Amino acid sequence: MKIPFSPPDIGQAEIDAVVEAIRSSWITTGPRTEELSKRAAEMCHVPYAACMNSATACHESAMRLLGIGEGDEVIVPAYTYTASASVIEHVGAKPVIVDTARGSFHISYEALEKAITPKTKAVVPVDLGGVLCDYDKIIEIVESKRSMFRPKNDIQKAIGRIAVAADGAHSFLAERKDGKRSGELADFTSFSFHAVKNFTTAEGGVLAWKPIGGFDGKDIKKTLALMSCHGQDRGFKPEGEKPFWEYDVMFTGYKNNMTDILAAIGLVQLDRADEIMAKRRYIVSRYNEELLGINGVSIINHFETLGSSCHLYQVRFPGKDESFRNEFMNRMLEKGVTTNVHYKPLPLLTAYRKLGFDISDYPNAYEMYKNEVTLPLFTLLTDEQIDFVIKAFKQTCKEML
Repeated sequence: MKIPFSPPDIGQAEIDAVVEAIRSSWITTGPRTEELSKRAAEMCHVPYAACMNSATACHESAMRLLGIGEGDEVIVPAYTYTASASVIEHVGAKPVIVDTARGSFHISYEALEKAITPKTKAVVPVDLGGVLCDYDKIIEIVESKRSMFRPKNDIQKAIGRIAVAADGAHSFLAERKDGKRSGELADFTSFSFHAVKNFTTAEGGVLAWKPIGGFDGKDIKKTLALMSCHGQDRGFKPEGEKPFWEYDVMFTGYKNNMTDILAAIGLVQLDRADEIMAKRRYIVSRYNEELLGINGVSIINHFETLGSSCHLYQVRFPGKDESFRNEFMNRMLEKGVTTNVHYKPLPLLTAYRKLGFDISDYPNAYEMYKNEVTLPLFTLLTDEQIDFVIKAFKQTCKEML
């Protein structure tokens, strides 16, 4: 038996929806993309959301909407994928990387508070593995720094404090015990619908945002639509004036729009949301039943605490190093199980080393990374395959621990 890491769960319904989209008059951005945006907003418990071609595009659009740029600072945790921080560079601001909390994949709230300066315009919490950060604590911290906040545009002024622009790439439909979901906890939240995510459009993402006083959500959505398609607007002219084909470019925008072909996949995936989430929770429960308590193994995501989308199942081997971790993964692969690592901390990557970041300044993030392994967690796993993964894991632990 061979177990891959995370193949997409695409069935006949998704295939039929794509064929229908191709046969329609809309294959680029159209009614399906708009419907997906509306349904995603409903599922995040917010009035509006905007689909784009990636979570990265969503994240960068939030930065640009906030007017973040040269001279500004944005705080981001060391333990994340590059997309969380690269967009800060894209808009011309300075990424301020802080360590994780000890024994955690989440940003250190103490380090976050210490890193805030008058130049800080946003903080980027990362819901790694789909486990929600403590947004109440983060909001408390940024609220306590209101006196030093210097807004640069009207949206920043309306928010009145450092913005919380969450990287929720892993946390779509993650829900806390109080019923609040990812998307309504931060000011802006960027979600990924990449092929390996819980819900997929092959490539794509959606940006959700909470209501901002003094701003019509429809206007924000229109600005994002313009931003994602060159700034081009066909509806600027009064009715009956100028030729019907006329258009204007309101500002020099980008090309981040989602197509209706991709949205067609997403709409079916959202139809299956209950089924998908139930299966992921089931797999996590099976793993927990068999793997919690193994000597020398630490299970990272206890999903009952802050709420989780059950995107990743991460384990660690406390006290072990990278060579142990790599050998463990090799032996799992020899047994037929593909595993992964989530993630290399940013300061280990060449791009961030060139910016002056040094992993020695992030001991907690490195400690979490050096012995982390992510097990397969995807909805196509059968009970037989789950048993196979568990058996391979236990055997490898017996061999190496």
